[in-house]
Amino acid sequence: MKAAVFSDTHGNTARMAAKVAVEKKDELLKGKSLKVAEYSKRIAALFGKSSKECEEVYYAALLHDVGLIGIPDRVIMNDADPEETDYEIMRQKPLIGEEILSSITEYPYLSQGACYSHERYNGTGYPKGLKGDEIPEIARIIAVADAYVSMTTKKRYREAYPEFMAREALVKGSGDEFDPEFAKIMISIVDSDTNRKNQKKGITLEKEIVCRQYRERVSTGIPIENGVIRISFDCEMPLDVAQTFSAPSVVLFDSFDARTHDDEKTIENYHYLEYGEIWFDKYNITTGARKIEEKQIVDDPVPGSDMHNRYEITACRVDDHIRLVMRSVNYSKEVIVALESGTNAAYIGLTGENCRLFDISAEPTGEIAGADDIPKIVEPVNFLDHLESDIPNVQIDRWRCAYTQGIPVTDRLKIDFHTMSLPGAELIWHCPYIVLYSSDDGTVGGDNYREYSMIKLNGENDELEEYASNRFVMKRLDDFAGWDTWRQMNKNGMDCELIVEKKGNKVLQRTVNCGISIENTTTFSGEVPELYIALTGDEVALTDIRIGY
Repeated sequence: MKAAVFSDTHGNTARMAAKVAVEKKDELLKGKSLKVAEYSKRIAALFGKSSKECEEVYYAALLHDVGLIGIPDRVIMNDADPEETDYEIMRQKPLIGEEILSSITEYPYLSQGACYSHERYNGTGYPKGLKGDEIPEIARIIAVADAYVSMTTKKRYREAYPEFMAREALVKGSGDEFDPEFAKIMISIVDSDTNRKNQKKGITLEKEIVCRQYRERVSTGIPIENGVIRISFDCEMPLDVAQTFSAPSVVLFDSFDARTHDDEKTIENYHYLEYGEIWFDKYNITTGARKIEEKQIVDDPVPGSDMHNRYEITACRVDDHIRLVMRSVNYSKEVIVALESGTNAAYIGLTGENCRLFDISAEPTGEIAGADDIPKIVEPVNFLDHLESDIPNVQIDRWRCAYTQGIPVTDRLKIDFHTMSLPGAELIWHCPYIVLYSSDDGTVGGDNYREYSMIKLNGENDELEEYASNRFVMKRLDDFAGWDTWRQMNKNGMDCELIVEKKGNKVLQRTVNCGISIENTTTFSGEVPELYIALTGDEVALTDIRIGY
């Protein structure tokens, strides 16, 4: 009952202590402790903690940063990373927090959360260098939640990291920096939240943009995908009659945050790549695209443009090619853009010079672009010029966009293949995936398709439990040389071996690659269907696929 009493009697006080005493130290800290508390509570609940224990985790996380009260303002307000510039001072924060909260003797977990949430699972943390289970469990939970929130929060010395970069840090830090069990739960929370956002995702687009100077503002990126999208807006120009030029334009780009960037630091952080800029006339500029071709469309003004300056763009994509049809009252044209490769994302940013764009909208038409809808102006970038063996090679430009043919599962099956991450691959899960499934015709996505396991060679798995149960074990062996080496070996290309064994109602999959050992046992509760294995992945080329029995 202690946690409940604390919640009822001291809950508001705890919140105020976190907000007033800590967040007033720095406006950028506002809301951080609350986010850490909410994630920590979710981790505890998914781990199977009771309601009382989840409340304890919540309040310990809410107050875990209270030691910042004792850190000088000059350190907190420093525009450089205080963990590097004021190393020893910042490492006093947990001890200060412990001292403040240890007087609340009824609730010892509060001081544990403050003192030990900067310890690291491998013993390299502070203030006491505890290792593994020596670290209080509540602090191990908070450490994972705090790391994720910290990475995805803007600091004085850096922008917030994109969610997937923070996710990668959790994957890489599992078992080293973080308790692997709690890191895995946090990763599942991130994935679940991302999927939920994607399901609800519409295009959050500005309704108006004013550009007095050239590209003074650029809209949020509008993604270009297989589904045809129609973008339209009105344009007032010129805003300044003294200026000789006025026009709207389109920026084509790729970026982790779907926004344009123009300074060196954010270009690097968000992997910004600009393909080119296109005007609603005969002009364009090619930068990062391999090629841009356009042709005028005669007598095709945008509907309603006889009444005002209405502009319209329809856009779609197939593999590494984009097609835009840009229409205005004075000029209409078709534009074909060849991207660097099929792995790159592509966004449209609306901008201009000496003009105001308003009544902006972007809506899907419901049409889907097919392979014959966009003419190819360059040859596709192909990384399959390797030996082809028992089944055709496959290049997977984006997450699970292609698969090998299904390989029937027998009592014993050995699959050897060569893998190479594509040049644009940046993340450790840009690697091969192994899918165990059934369907009427043996293809992925065929009639009555059911997926039983999905394993990534970087040591992750999708926890699929709807039709069967899985026991997944990943170990880093003594010859594991670190994630940078692992990623480089994938870039260079390597040979892989997968062993599959079916015994009764169980299917065992085993593979060892670059110091990572993976075993997954899928158990069926009823009759075992006819099963297949398919190889897929993300930004990877799979070649020389050989099948042995």
